[in-house]
Amino acid sequence: MKEIFSSRVLFPGASLPILWLRIVGGGFMLAHGVPKLMKLFAGAPIQFADPFGFGPGITLGLTVFAEFVCAILILIGLKTRAASIPLMFTMLVAAFVIHGSDPFGKKELALIYFAIYLSLFFLGSGKYSVDNALSKE
Repeated sequence: MKEIFSSRVLFPGASLPILWLRIVGGGFMLAHGVPKLMKLFAGAPIQFADPFGFGPGITLGLTVFAEFVCAILILIGLKTRAASIPLMFTMLVAAFVIHGSDPFGKKELALIYFAIYLSLFFLGSGKYSVDNALSKE
């Protein structure tokens, strides 16, 4: 279990591509997470999809955690493997529940993000990450 949450890179020479995946996967996801964060704290009644019956406020809060907090963690390379899990779940829900009846084109972006987070889950945070800097101390 410890290996799943380590920052050790399993593939030599992969640190630059991993950095790129983290910048794209974390940075671009913030474009989705920041507006949801603003919506969460706007003070207006929350209208948000609630596919599991938790209530729109809780569902929005969980989505903000994934798309904002976990995206920042991935961007800086801190606990990347753990942070990828909520994002993978959120992207699968977006693709198959929220856009379940939509054509593939509506699901495609969520599935691309899912592929990025799945890759980061297996690859780790890489050499150019906070995890790596902390492991040297």
